[in-house]
Formats: sequence, structure tokens, C-alpha cells
Amino acid sequence: MKNLLITATGMLAITIVVGSAFAQTPDEVIVEGARTVKTTIGHTASGIPIQNVALSYGVSTQGLDLSTDSGKQALEKRVSDAAMAACKELGRQYPGSTPSDSECAKLATNKAMAQIQRVEAAATKK
Repeated sequence: MKNLLITATGMLAITIVVGSAFAQTPDEVIVEGARTVKTTIGHTASGIPIQNVALSYGVSTQGLDLSTDSGKQALEKRVSDAAMAACKELGRQYPGSTPSDSECAKLATNKAMAQIQRVEAAATKK
């Protein structure tokens, strides 16, 4: 099940969360790819121009043993793959936006690393 949530607070954010909950759970990492669009793509209800776009995916840790190196590597690959998918989709929807797909994915993966480390640390304590 995919839920779409559109927010406009000076930035258009499209969040796709897999599952029925909107909040992040200990078994999920949120990965967000973001791009800057050179032209205004809309305005908020208060008239603020919207020029940035972001696409987020929830990445499940289900089926991974995060107390092992192979489980941690698998989670990091899932996050990296989700980041690339989000950034490629943004590039498809907004050609000419910056940064490039690969740079966008790198930034999104790096941003998600703090979440990954918390999830892995919690799994190690179990």
C-alpha cells in the first residue's frame, strides 16, 4: 500500500511510505532525495513560491539481521537503492533540476546514515 502526502511549506515534498503508518518505526529508515528546480512549480496557500522538490521512500529492515555485518550492508544497499530510485524519479519529473541523479542519491544516502546508525545500534543492543 502506498500513501501519498503532499506538503507545501516553501518546499514541495512528496512522501511515499510503504506500510500503513506515516511515522518512522524502528524497523524503517526514511530516505529523501531532493532537487532544486530553476522555475517556480507552484505556490503555497500563503503565496510562497515552491522551487524545491523532494521524494522520500521508507526502507524496511524486515528480514535483515542488523547485528551482523552482512545485514548492515544489506540495509545500506537498500537505502542507497531507494535514494537512487527517488532521485531518478525526480530527474524524470523535473528535467533540468539540480543536482544530478548520482549526486542527489549520494546526498540522500549520507543524510539517511544517522538513521541507519540508530537502527543498527538498536539491533545490536537486542
